[in-house]
Amino acid sequence: MNYAIPVAPVIHLEIAGSTDVFPVNRIFCVGRNYAAHAREMGKDPERDPPFFFMKPANAAVQAGQSESRIPYPPMTANFHHEIELVVAIGRGGKDITVDDALSHVYGYAVGLDMTRRDLQLDAREKGRPWEFGKSFRDSAPIGPIHPVASVGQVTGGAIALTVNGQARQHSDVKELIWSVAESIAYLSQYEPLEPGDIIMTGTPEGVAAVVRGDLMEGSVEGLGTIRVRVAD
Repeated sequence: MNYAIPVAPVIHLEIAGSTDVFPVNRIFCVGRNYAAHAREMGKDPERDPPFFFMKPANAAVQAGQSESRIPYPPMTANFHHEIELVVAIGRGGKDITVDDALSHVYGYAVGLDMTRRDLQLDAREKGRPWEFGKSFRDSAPIGPIHPVASVGQVTGGAIALTVNGQARQHSDVKELIWSVAESIAYLSQYEPLEPGDIIMTGTPEGVAAVVRGDLMEGSVEGLGTIRVRVAD
């Protein structure tokens, strides 16, 4: 079979301790999954069913201990950081039960859901989709994936972000409104999960803007630190 145009490259992420790489299929993001963040966004933190939005595979940018760079995107004057626990799906399935959900996880990583907040809020106020605010290239820097076989299941641990050395976000993964297992089970009712899918599990309070030249350092306990600079 001949393709009429060049085939897009496979987006992939490093796997900690391995020369293998993890191919990125789809990126699902859980919205408002920490109560304090829901409140700072002006929403009721009650435990309503989770909701999801998506990013394209090419939103994923390899990040790590060494500094990586992302561009300041066009058409925004309010570019926000959101530190998140990232889940990499290794085994697909639909209608997954909560009890079985974690067996579908290949590993975990540290990630950033970068957001054009002004575009997102404008779309929300007009009842329109969030894509221009959330779903754009290079908007998901993600560190190396740590296999469950190496680090176990991540059900708690400090999650934090600094900008230019100043604390911005800090919480604990155990504060997730919907746990990793619950998010996987719920999502799989609507869309069969596939190997290579990524789930970004939500961000704690403290989201704020970054500008060109800022250095973000994000971490999740047991998964290391990523260092991402907004390009000048």
